[in-house]
Amino acid sequence: MDVDILSVNMSIYTRTGDDGTTALFGGKRLLKSDLQIEAYGGLDELSAYLGLLISKTKNKDDKELFTFIQKDLYQMMGYLAGAKINLDYLAKEIIKFEKIIDTLELKLPKLTQFILPQGTELSVHAHIARTICRRAERSVVRYDNALKIVIRYLNRLSDLLFMFARTYNTNEVVV
Repeated sequence: MDVDILSVNMSIYTRTGDDGTTALFGGKRLLKSDLQIEAYGGLDELSAYLGLLISKTKNKDDKELFTFIQKDLYQMMGYLAGAKINLDYLAKEIIKFEKIIDTLELKLPKLTQFILPQGTELSVHAHIARTICRRAERSVVRYDNALKIVIRYLNRLSDLLFMFARTYNTNEVVV
């Protein structure tokens, strides 16, 4: 059941998007098919799918990591929507991803061939999140290839999700 925390009388529908446009931060309106909208919409889709991954894993550390990633994605979405947000901190997050990837890789068999995205349910969900991440990355590149920190973050995040997919296939981690 939804709880009205703010006690604000607010309609879920505004009808302002009925003409095929949506508002950016600051009020500027763009077509919903605009590359800028596609870019932050892809991040929103990725965040939602990470929510599903969170609901499926029993590992507390993984849930926490994926939740932090969702928060990063919301910062990026805000930035892409025109909010004045400093994304420089993402460079440290990329380094964290690389450390996690390296740690996971040490625990897994050496990869000698391409693998199919199948296996355990949790592994397949991680693979789907990885492909959504790659699509979001392509959308950001199409919108503005100069957003290097976002592109690097998404590129490394897809690598991280691949490693989680392999890990979840090797052993369903339960904590």
